[in-house]
Amino acid sequence: MTTTPRELVIAALRHEETERLPYNLMLSPPAERSLREHYGVDDLQEHLGLSLFLFGCAGKPLYASPDEYGASITDEWAVVWATSHIDRGYPIRHPLTQPTLAGYEFPDPLDPKRWTPVPEVNLEDRTDFSLAVVGDLWERAHFVRGLDALLMDLRSAPRFVHELLDRICEYCLATLERMAGLRPDGVFISDDYGFQDRLMMSPQDWREFVKPRLGRLVAAAQARGLTTMLHSCGNVSAIVPDLIELGLDILHPIQPEAMDVFALKREYGRDITFCGGISTQRTLPHGTPEEVRSEVAMKAAVLGQSGGYILEPGITLQADVPLANLVALVEAARDYCRT
Repeated sequence: MTTTPRELVIAALRHEETERLPYNLMLSPPAERSLREHYGVDDLQEHLGLSLFLFGCAGKPLYASPDEYGASITDEWAVVWATSHIDRGYPIRHPLTQPTLAGYEFPDPLDPKRWTPVPEVNLEDRTDFSLAVVGDLWERAHFVRGLDALLMDLRSAPRFVHELLDRICEYCLATLERMAGLRPDGVFISDDYGFQDRLMMSPQDWREFVKPRLGRLVAAAQARGLTTMLHSCGNVSAIVPDLIELGLDILHPIQPEAMDVFALKREYGRDITFCGGISTQRTLPHGTPEEVRSEVAMKAAVLGQSGGYILEPGITLQADVPLANLVALVEAARDYCRT
């Protein structure tokens, strides 16, 4: 009988229908603190039975607090970030002020300091599904160049964009190669492509600039027997067939405010596993606990049909979600059982 979170994820990937569903949470610091205090535990991953365990290399902390780092922090790519008490902050200075790589020094993917925490990760005895974070492509490119400038570069300096993305892809491939030696279950690629209502660029531009590099990452993971999970916020419905063509295993977080998640399930649910789908713009911050439980049950029943679904909110849980709704989400997801 399928019991562990890892086994539930494997069943979902095989599109096998199970009584219980794998479920996961990604938490901002305020949401994480609230749940830790409520349950009186330090290790929410094990206590809540979360299905996915993400780990990565050292670098700028995802959540860099002003209390510890001051008003800003510079990452290994020379991008300057505003820090925040509640979320990951945002870039305030981009090192590539012109569409050229002349004079720019890329970070070393094999820098020993970057890999210091990785040997401490013991995957052998884990009961969840482990995913090594290997980086981002398009998102990293606009962090170092600036999104507006990079979008204009697609037209005015396409050779530069190709060169930039190639160099970033090589960095991610080197990271993936090293991570594969730890024998995780899969790799996690974070690479936002969507605005709320459409792609950031045309589908044709995505296919020219991004798809070949994403394809290299997916192929490299597949060659090593690793599952691939892609995070992209926003409306990416136009390229879901492309992601399936590349062989992507899991698409996250399928925001219901940006896409029709039921249409995605009907059209593509046999070919890819979806992770996400619970409203983080409406139900979780503004609904009642009962409305949260109702949405969880409905999404679990519909999106979980014939497997291929990991239940999760449609984006990282932020400070605007009341504790009562966080608890309702956890309990509804953990206790759901298909009848």
